[in-house]
Amino acid sequence: EVQLQASGGGLVQAGGSLRLSCAVSGFNFDDYTIGWFRQAPGKAREGIACISNSDYSTDYADSVKGRFTISRDNLKKTVYLQMNNLKPEDTAVYYCTTDHLLKRCNHYYLRDSNHDFWGRGTQVTVSS
Repeated sequence: EVQLQASGGGLVQAGGSLRLSCAVSGFNFDDYTIGWFRQAPGKAREGIACISNSDYSTDYADSVKGRFTISRDNLKKTVYLQMNNLKPEDTAVYYCTTDHLLKRCNHYYLRDSNHDFWGRGTQVTVSS
């Protein structure tokens, strides 16, 4: 059974930082792209970052580019999202995701919310 567990969320002031983790189990972590999405109340789920399995190439939504960094540790089967210079509009539930087929990490991946496996999510709240 594929499981993704996101953690590391919390309450932070604007301008602060958080690092989210996504621990993955139940499949060959090394073989698949992993993404981070977020969903704010009343808004659609938004793809914000992804990282490929092989060359560790990344892509980011314009809304977080230059502030967020995605990375992965294949030995620990964990993907990280370092979030700096947080803004109130970053407030959302953050989810990690993957698929049972390999997908390329690119802007199409981030625009597609129809991924196969989702973690439970972790709440990030940024106060002004």
